[in-house]
Amino acid sequence: MRPLTHSSAKQLVPVANKPILFYGIEQLAKSGIKEIGIIVGETENEIRQAVGEGQSWNVKVTYIPQEEPLGLAHCVLIAKDFLGEEDFVMYLGDNMLEQNLSPLIQEFKEDRQEGSLESRILLKEVDNPQNFGVAEIDENGTVIALKEKPENPASNLALVGVYFFSPTIHEAVANISPSPRGELEITDAIQWLMEKGKTIDHDVLDGWWIDTGKKDPLLESNRQVLKTILKEIHATAEVSRNSSLEGQIKVGANTKITDSFLKGPIVIGDNVTIVNSHIGPSTSIGEGCNITNSSVEDSVLMKECSINDSRYLTNSLIGNNCEVTGPLSNKPCSLMIGDDSVLDLP
Repeated sequence: MRPLTHSSAKQLVPVANKPILFYGIEQLAKSGIKEIGIIVGETENEIRQAVGEGQSWNVKVTYIPQEEPLGLAHCVLIAKDFLGEEDFVMYLGDNMLEQNLSPLIQEFKEDRQEGSLESRILLKEVDNPQNFGVAEIDENGTVIALKEKPENPASNLALVGVYFFSPTIHEAVANISPSPRGELEITDAIQWLMEKGKTIDHDVLDGWWIDTGKKDPLLESNRQVLKTILKEIHATAEVSRNSSLEGQIKVGANTKITDSFLKGPIVIGDNVTIVNSHIGPSTSIGEGCNITNSSVEDSVLMKECSINDSRYLTNSLIGNNCEVTGPLSNKPCSLMIGDDSVLDLP
């Protein structure tokens, strides 16, 4: 996600005008979880400012500093005091998934009460399993091995960034060694549990799952979420008679649309100005943006962007407070630029 991550946390990059991290918190809160610990590093202050104490979701948030990014199992290790002897869900803050977690969490709670289950992993079939942690499943549907980013994957079942654990995981993370890349891998910890005879099972997710760590997956998340929006135009928004809005479009407060054509799904934030422009499907426009004499589609524009005389901008991720001018040709232009950038394209 560089250059965006040079100036902001990648978990706060917006999808459909809402930070990625918020989707995960919402999922956990809706499932009945009331206490959430967030592992934070260099971007701690930014995360704290965005999330606060969790009051927006009726949860209590505790921040757990991690001095260096030493792996997911290390996150569990340093969160031991917070977690205590309770079962818990581990949710990676840059993951997006369609499936509702509430029934899966409830099922895990029930299964824990009835038997010896120690962990449940979520899996998803992918085209590029070598880029993920991968599970090997035997003919009985039992997880028999896990491996992080294998050169020759045993299956196409990738570990989704959501895990259900009992307190036995604390013993596991305390007994594994760093991987060749210098991290304590959560896959190694789960493998340790299996080797000790602990019961680990799995669910294969329905619907889409996207790891938003790069531009194109993030834009795909934006497309998927925008498919679910409903048409909503704020009472204070102004749309001129010469403008046309087609499809599912959400328009924020005090936004002005003049002499423009918009085709949804689109989300537009508050205090946005769009003049003599074409806004195509799968576009999210953050608050305070100004778009003039331009064509934009299939893109995410963060807050306070200015797009002028650009034809045509597509498949782009534009950071906060950026200014883009040109090009005037109809040749597609794809950009990824960090906060406070100024581009004058020929």
